[in-house]
Amino acid sequence: MRIDILTLFPQQVDDFLRYSIIGRAREKGLVEVVCTDIRDYSKDKHHKVDDRPFGGGPGMVLRPEPVVEAVEAVEAKDERRATRILLTPKGRPLTQAKVRALAGEERLLIIAGHYEGFDERIRLLLGPTEISIGDFVLSGGEPAAAVLVDAVVRLREGVLGDEESLAEESFAGDESLLEYPQYTRPRIYRGLAVPEVLISGDHARVTAWRRDQARERTRISRPDLLEPDGEND
Repeated sequence: MRIDILTLFPQQVDDFLRYSIIGRAREKGLVEVVCTDIRDYSKDKHHKVDDRPFGGGPGMVLRPEPVVEAVEAVEAKDERRATRILLTPKGRPLTQAKVRALAGEERLLIIAGHYEGFDERIRLLLGPTEISIGDFVLSGGEPAAAVLVDAVVRLREGVLGDEESLAEESFAGDESLLEYPQYTRPRIYRGLAVPEVLISGDHARVTAWRRDQARERTRISRPDLLEPDGEND
């Protein structure tokens, strides 16, 4: 899998993705992550990529030329067709279902913005999938790009050491439940004991307990996930 990230701060993203699970996946050749500086495609002698919005208003807006031309140039570097993703608060919420779908692609191209936003012609010309990682605003799209890449890459075959762990995480499976409570040694800590069922050796009881706990935790914390249309794709 190849993932291209177009950003004004490539080092910020690349540094994050050098470590832990994603870093090891890159070292093993399971995923290729390439960060490109949008400024490299600016025709301005000072590599300026933004300007004031027409009609007035606060902040600066990313100009269309460097972004669109960066996308076209980067896409030409690999014959695989790229799924274009624009990270924006106006996009559809990122869900685990969407992450699973993206993990099945062979190439992603992620555009991480900055400043006040994108010139609308970027969206119109590129026709990207627009994604938001939450109902809040960041100072730039770089953290969102790192979140998206982390979520996608860990689902690729061979990336995690224990593939079975994926099946029991939050949002996994048909019901998209939150994960059940986990315990380890010691059995008792500051008066709090590990539930007896987990040390009973009865695997059927353990499975039933975990399922009940997952549903109850989901009912309390994320009841929307239990509704028929709770998960958006």
